[in-house]
Amino acid sequence: MTQPPAEMMFTVPCVTPRLARLRFARWRRVAMRAGLLWLAAMIWPLTCQARIEFGASAAAADATVGCMFPLAGRAAIYGRDSIAGMKLALADLATELPPATLPRLRILVEDDRSKASVGTRIAEDFITRDKARFLCGIVSSGVAQAVSRVARTRQVILVGTDHASSRLTIEDFHRHYFRVSNDTYSSMAAGARYLAELQKKTGWRRLAFIGPDYDYGHISWRDLEEALAGLGVRYEMAGQVWPRLYEPDYTAFIAQLKQSRPDIVVTALWGGDFIAFLKQALSSGLLEKVKLANFDTGGNFDVLVSLGDQAPPGLILSARHHNNWPDTARNRKFVEDFHRLEGRYPTYAAEGAYAGILAIGRALSQAGRRAGNEALIRALEGMALPLPEDPEGVVSRIDAQTHQIVQAQAIGEVVPGSAFPPAKVMLGRWVVYRAEDLQPPIDHVRSRRARARGDAGTSTAPTAPPATPK
Repeated sequence: MTQPPAEMMFTVPCVTPRLARLRFARWRRVAMRAGLLWLAAMIWPLTCQARIEFGASAAAADATVGCMFPLAGRAAIYGRDSIAGMKLALADLATELPPATLPRLRILVEDDRSKASVGTRIAEDFITRDKARFLCGIVSSGVAQAVSRVARTRQVILVGTDHASSRLTIEDFHRHYFRVSNDTYSSMAAGARYLAELQKKTGWRRLAFIGPDYDYGHISWRDLEEALAGLGVRYEMAGQVWPRLYEPDYTAFIAQLKQSRPDIVVTALWGGDFIAFLKQALSSGLLEKVKLANFDTGGNFDVLVSLGDQAPPGLILSARHHNNWPDTARNRKFVEDFHRLEGRYPTYAAEGAYAGILAIGRALSQAGRRAGNEALIRALEGMALPLPEDPEGVVSRIDAQTHQIVQAQAIGEVVPGSAFPPAKVMLGRWVVYRAEDLQPPIDHVRSRRARARGDAGTSTAPTAPPATPK
């Protein structure tokens, strides 16, 4: 049997972390001798996820990066794709950076199970036991908020690659947190512009919103509401509904939306939740007369695959990376490299994780492989980071005031397309928005931070409903 790669996934039963590690080490030795690693990999989603390790060894590494992603359940694809994206980043760093400054990165990944308490424990473990110099990843904004507090307290740099609540870079900003994928502010700023243009064409008036009942969903609505107000878009609010994260049945919420008679529904549901909602909305007839838009995550490749050839006309979607946009050499290379590695096409999570490791590697190369936090923070602030999602002539950069990456965004409609099987549809009819138009003005950032501190005399813009982090 062909020897599998050393970074293969392994699993252990649900026992205490210490006992799990001991059993895992013993079973790994047995499996290596018996050649059964492929079997261990096949059953990993059914049991508790042991850590995954790749890159440099602990002895040889210049820096350990501790990453957290969901590796089971509805969101598992995001973890798997993030791991592949990080491997591609290591390979590209090796070809793009001078050998003398190329950092040797040891990457650890554990399953945060989309739970703040689990993410906090894993982060503390990475820092204390593994001496991690960086934390990385995280899909849920609720988990990210908890881990960001750990990073602030322990003064370890956290590079967010997937979660999107703009609260993390505005109200809850601190110097040790950076994010390298679109946030809710930029996605909803693009969405508001799209809706304003659509209103001029169609005259839509009634808007409804459905989002997950935790920080990401509520901040998405607040950012959209403020962006629409800033553009002077006039509309009637038909209703808001807030299902829990990983809701299995959207029937009651769809009924509420139908009763509210909107012209357009905007959703912040993501991943498997959006796929489940979309299928149930199609079968209910909701989308026969109502347009549906998802400006932050809806254009993800797994969503397009799930549609088969049954996409409703005029479905408006975007995501943090697209396999067919922009049509640049860098994006084509990234998508093709991912396909060669995994045998399938990537979701946007892969490019976010790729960007995270690229940013960490470039910061260490620039500041020095043994550089301290202050030098690394300075290297990351304002960093230009060429990424697959950058249109020709445009380069993503990390804003020094918010530590949020600033990027262009494209919004499209679902159209027939079979270039990326098994998907039978892709996005087209693109409308592209400049990065500069999607960045929050510094006065807006200062105002939101002041309101969060409770400063007297500040303006009273709309605030989010109470969040329920998962």
